[in-house]
Amino acid sequence: MTGTPDVSDLSGSFPVISRRERMVGAKWKVVTDRVALDADTAVDRDVVVHPGAVGIVALDDEDQVVVLRQYRHPVAGHLWEIPAGLLDEPGEPPLATAKRELVEEAGLIAAEWNTLIDLYSSPGMSSEAIRVFLARGLTMADPADRPTPTDEERDLIVRRVALTALVDRVLAGHLHNSLAVAGLLAAAESRRGGWMSLLPADHPWPATSSALG
Repeated sequence: MTGTPDVSDLSGSFPVISRRERMVGAKWKVVTDRVALDADTAVDRDVVVHPGAVGIVALDDEDQVVVLRQYRHPVAGHLWEIPAGLLDEPGEPPLATAKRELVEEAGLIAAEWNTLIDLYSSPGMSSEAIRVFLARGLTMADPADRPTPTDEERDLIVRRVALTALVDRVLAGHLHNSLAVAGLLAAAESRRGGWMSLLPADHPWPATSSALG
């Protein structure tokens, strides 16, 4: 075999025969879809229907990344993460969401934005699609633009840590948030290649329209 094999993901759903709504929460719902795999085979698949999310690898001029420690109840842990947020504001573009979350969670604005990586967090059970941006040219935001933290965000710890040190922590098994792991490793690899892999901040993102909703 010569050349590079085409291993690109393909969009497209098998026909959904029926859908039963199991639970509706504040941000997402759980459904059971009856899916026709072929003319003779149909299966039930439970799906968390999710609005999607964005994350931000905010990299300063000293190659340090802004990370946050936040309590995550489902895994009973205090996890180090990158700034992130749900795409739960109707009509708000993903880049606008990322800019807002960077201000709200880290008190920062960025002069330069790129798309770093797109991923599905858990495609076997959720429709959640995530875009991770790279943000550079960091400056402090106006404190008046940062809302008063509530709930778990009241106890956020914000740090700047060298990208290389964070990658080492990932590979040593000390960081576990999937969004942070993917974003940090992608940033390190892109930097190693002189940032040539970076895409425009408004690069087309078909996952947000093709995922089940």
